[in-house]
Amino acid sequence: MNYNIGKKFLISQKNFSMNLVIVESPAKAKTIKKFLGNDFEVESSYGHITDLAKKDMGINMKTLEPIYQVSADKKEIVKKLKSLAKKADTVWLASDEDREGEAIAWHLFNELNLKSENTKRIVFHEITKNAIQKAIQNPRNIDINLVNAQQARRVLDRLVGFEMSPILWSKIKAGLSAGRVQSVAVRLICEREEKIEKFIPIPTYKVEAVFYNKSNNLLKSKLNTDFEDYSQALDFIQRAKGKTFTISNVETRPSKRSPSAPFTTSTLQQEASKLGFSVSRTMMLAQQLYELGYITYMRTDSVNLSEEALHSAKDVIIKQFGNEYLNTRQYTTKNKSAQEAHEAIRPTNLSIQEAGADDSQKKLYHLIWRRTLASQMADAKLERTIIDISNPHLKEKFVTKGEVIVFDGFLKVYQIQKEEDSADEDNNEGLLPVVEKGEEVQLSQIIGEEKFSRPAARYNEASLVKKLEELGIGRPSTYAPTISTIQKRQYVEIRDLDPNQREVKKILLKDNTIKEFVEVENYGADRRKLMPTDIGLVVNEFLTEHFPTILDYGFTAKVEEDFDNIAGGNENWKEMLTGFYDDFHPHVEEVKETAERATGERLLGQDPKSGKNIYARIGRFGPMIQMGETEDEEKPKFAGLMKGQHINSITLEEALKLFELPKYLGDYEDKKVEVNTGRFGPYVKHNSKFFSLKPKEGDEISTITLERAIELIEDKREADRNKFIKSFETEDPIIEILNGRWGPYIKQGKENYKIPKDTEADKLTLEEVKKLISESLNKTKSKTKTKKK
Repeated sequence: MNYNIGKKFLISQKNFSMNLVIVESPAKAKTIKKFLGNDFEVESSYGHITDLAKKDMGINMKTLEPIYQVSADKKEIVKKLKSLAKKADTVWLASDEDREGEAIAWHLFNELNLKSENTKRIVFHEITKNAIQKAIQNPRNIDINLVNAQQARRVLDRLVGFEMSPILWSKIKAGLSAGRVQSVAVRLICEREEKIEKFIPIPTYKVEAVFYNKSNNLLKSKLNTDFEDYSQALDFIQRAKGKTFTISNVETRPSKRSPSAPFTTSTLQQEASKLGFSVSRTMMLAQQLYELGYITYMRTDSVNLSEEALHSAKDVIIKQFGNEYLNTRQYTTKNKSAQEAHEAIRPTNLSIQEAGADDSQKKLYHLIWRRTLASQMADAKLERTIIDISNPHLKEKFVTKGEVIVFDGFLKVYQIQKEEDSADEDNNEGLLPVVEKGEEVQLSQIIGEEKFSRPAARYNEASLVKKLEELGIGRPSTYAPTISTIQKRQYVEIRDLDPNQREVKKILLKDNTIKEFVEVENYGADRRKLMPTDIGLVVNEFLTEHFPTILDYGFTAKVEEDFDNIAGGNENWKEMLTGFYDDFHPHVEEVKETAERATGERLLGQDPKSGKNIYARIGRFGPMIQMGETEDEEKPKFAGLMKGQHINSITLEEALKLFELPKYLGDYEDKKVEVNTGRFGPYVKHNSKFFSLKPKEGDEISTITLERAIELIEDKREADRNKFIKSFETEDPIIEILNGRWGPYIKQGKENYKIPKDTEADKLTLEEVKKLISESLNKTKSKTKTKKK
């Protein structure tokens, strides 16, 4: 890049009274402002300034064109930008380079009444001085094809959501929603759960042995075959008893490991999950790093690196590791719809090894730095050794495998943090002892163990993103919002599962003696996995039955291709929408008329006392159990499920216990004490007040006693007494100063207000309290005005 050209250009701008640059976020504006002179004002639109109108779906149903309106919280921002734009000689629209960013630029152009002759569209992959100057030297017009692709997605998703959701309200439960991508994501999770529930584990018997060579070095080996049943495994071990084993073959072959491509949005989300970051948190941190100028744009499906980045990587690798570690590569993606003109996610300056404003940003930055640098480094050279151990009278043989790093190559960059370690633990990882063909080895033991096949793993956020990408569903900008949406809608939740237990058979040959025994092992435990809720399962079953096309993976991927074609100028967006809606709308009307209510109803059995049927199903307020029929003269009884209970797994015995609620425990202070469960879990009720049970302390509805209930009541009363500091009862509503989890705070009505640290809360006067409330309200108003949508 010729910096002099950029400098001359910026100097020439001094002929203008003002240049207005509009970006999407304040943080981005602050970073860009540092690179531009005083003749440039940089302002933020705080994201989209317009949205589809809420009235009449926000779509002209005759033409399927969107109807936009300025969002209520953006009116002041638009007013301010209009005023600045009128004074500016040139307006630079610098929103992000993707379809959403292009649409934002287009809306700004229209709503601010800008003119083509003095409006320029600029884009950049990174927020650096070089990139900003280059963008200003190479402005372009707004790409209407990108805008139309964004409009097509927005309109189609609005049509699907607004027409399908009311059907769910009438056929299942009020407040539900459907979506083109979200419903397909839920389907993936539901189908995986169904497979796991139907999975029948198949046992096999694996045999391992421990040998010692003539130098008394350990050799762990696995038999080269598994057995289908116990008798076969036992037969082999009996045949191996008393046999002498020798090294029948030693094979050493060279091998290599190559580095992975630089990060795309999805691969970054997958890798960052190993740091404990959710998909949405990863994107938030990446956005912050981008706006601070540390990394390139974080929404991309390209693995391409610019020539500038390749040269930078070369310099850093040679300087830090030496010439032998360099292997310049340019990667290409398998995804045919990827934007190869864009770049992968990389640091803007590879010579900076650590960057970020906090620990989380630093961790993510270092992940990106390592991956980018490693992608341009030499392959790791390995030496793989395979040792066969056998006996001429046995057709089976034991095999030992090991791997030694001959040249670490790109792995070197992953070992930087370990260089100062005193231990030498990594150097001999996988190293096998020296043995010779024909050498006799001493058998220490053979163990045969029953192993069970496992079902496919449940999705976590990262693996779901990977699956969506494989199927061509969604794009880099949609992964995180989709996963957030299906959790907010309560179709899917992140859960931990406790392990089950089962018996496994084992056979041990040691000291020439065979021992058979049984051990208990844990299995089925899962941590932080995406699992469908009862509502999610019922909604998915209804939608896959009545809207098979919308829920079809191939259809959803085809729609994404259509959007890509529109973005490339190869398809008309209105024709695409019309073709879709002409098929979709009549089907919606048909489902409205013909589909029956869906409740996920499951018959659990009969009540032993009355003989009435007991069902688990989705009711008006969510999952519940029902005793009796709705058409019976006597109205049925209902009970809500407790936390952790589900309509597809609750037992008759568990359901009967729920009908015992509320359970009367006794009297205290001449008032009834009852135990029950509600929206927020199990509780004790006394004198119209509620006291939560504490499951972590062993509280359970089925076992709680009156004495324990009284203890919970008194504990809460004591906490409430300690909570109160002072009050001002002359005010309406009353103002109280209370002790909270994070220290003293002010409460008026339903609102809470912070008290600054080092303030003596008990000495605050009414005037001082009012001032704190007023300052807090002003801050809230300010945040509301500037909140990014």
